[in-house]
Amino acid sequence: MARQPRLHLIPTEQLTAAEAEIVDRSRRIDFYMTEYSVELLAEKMAREEFVIPAYQREFTWEPKRKSRFIESLIMGLPIPFLFFWEMDNGKLEIVDGSQRLRTLHEYVLGDLELGQLDELPSLEGTRFGDLSSSRQRKIKNRSIRGIVLNEHADDQARFDMFERINTGSKVANTAEVRRGALRGPFLDLVLELSSSPLFAQLAPVSGKAERERIREELVTRFFAYGDGLDGYRERPSQFMFDYTKETNERMEADPDLVAAYRARFERMLDFVQRSFPQGFRKPSNPNSTPRARYEAIAIGSYRALEENPALFENVPDTAEWLASDAFAEVTTSDAANTRAKLQGRIEFVRAALLSQEE
Repeated sequence: MARQPRLHLIPTEQLTAAEAEIVDRSRRIDFYMTEYSVELLAEKMAREEFVIPAYQREFTWEPKRKSRFIESLIMGLPIPFLFFWEMDNGKLEIVDGSQRLRTLHEYVLGDLELGQLDELPSLEGTRFGDLSSSRQRKIKNRSIRGIVLNEHADDQARFDMFERINTGSKVANTAEVRRGALRGPFLDLVLELSSSPLFAQLAPVSGKAERERIREELVTRFFAYGDGLDGYRERPSQFMFDYTKETNERMEADPDLVAAYRARFERMLDFVQRSFPQGFRKPSNPNSTPRARYEAIAIGSYRALEENPALFENVPDTAEWLASDAFAEVTTSDAANTRAKLQGRIEFVRAALLSQEE
């Protein structure tokens, strides 16, 4: 006798909420499919009809990877979809595929020389112009499909597209995604503060992390979490996207907020410099800045200063509790993005600083 599947009852209210979410999210997505020949793609790149976002410009494929891509193209292997966002001026901003498009342009209209190839070794050392006219036409006639998120899609849909496509890639992280999807006075302030020499001193990061703009992420987290966790659903990237968009709008309406937020961040850095000998570093790894530790110290210090401004003039002794097992436990990376963990590490530092003034 066949075993009956166990019923898994979901509350009606949950299913109703899920249906509403699906309808809402689907309404924001507005896209169309397209297909371009290699020849047209190269020409559009030359005419700058495809726009490479600033956060992608510094990332370029190494020669070997370019050669392997062209080899795949010539062999007729499937090429992944290109993804674009349609700008107001009709140009297409490249969400995913800038390396492929740059390589196509460099090969078809430039001077790219192919390096070591696995399947077509006879083409090593050749350029597009070295091929016969018939082979050139066959390559230019190949097509690559694309998906265009059009101008009617909202900022949230654009962010979702950036984040989901680039998850796990070296091209984009959440700070870079916000750069690509949102622009405004708050984001400008984040870029400014992330370049602060004092911040670089207190929050060292690896060369890779610096190229991936991790300090921009840290600055954004300071403000987003510092202003409160209402609406936080344990998805930091979503929470900070919403916060960045909202704060851009607030600062556009009230430009004086920019100076107030700048002063808040700089005051926190001054306090940390005097009160925490290691800055945001972990003693066991002084060349990196763990996010959980940074959030605890930066936002905990800000909250303590808000509650007792006099604390700024008195350098507290933080050495003992910084080295404690209790602090190590609240700043562990395990489940670091849960709301309870986040609130716990911030509150730990706030309470530790204020207790020394009692």
